[in-house]
Amino acid sequence: MKGTQTSAKSTNATAEKTDEKYDGFTDEERSAMKERAQELKAAARRGPRAAKADAESEVLAKIAEMPEADRVLAERLHDIVKAGAPDLSPKLWYGMPAYARNGKVVCFFQSAQKFKTRYATLGFSDQANLDEGTMWPTAFALTELTAADEARIGALIEKAAN
Repeated sequence: MKGTQTSAKSTNATAEKTDEKYDGFTDEERSAMKERAQELKAAARRGPRAAKADAESEVLAKIAEMPEADRVLAERLHDIVKAGAPDLSPKLWYGMPAYARNGKVVCFFQSAQKFKTRYATLGFSDQANLDEGTMWPTAFALTELTAADEARIGALIEKAAN
């Protein structure tokens, strides 16, 4: 009986070695999960008192690591969030800059590089107060920010945070 059982780990390794299609997590998804585990460990070590200052430094450092196009968007979004919703706290969330209320993510920035997509994303969680009837958008593709885009995002951030 023991000889006929194959673990999922060895089956996955075999599939990857033989170039068979594997429908599990991508390298980018696995990396994001590892980053999230590290974030949780760091937050636990830090404790609640130092969390806010350290978290913002971590967000700014993560933004600084981004390719120029994503970095420009992320820096501008960071400024918009800080101005429009100063009560939201910056934090890393799956390796992405995010902004939280009472520890729960309200919105986040996903760089195009993160999952190798053609555009960056500004996303909102279910904690965001954006409800509008029975259907509303929760994510926006970003390729650049015009003054009109910034005004719209500022209004969304303010609404989401209230």
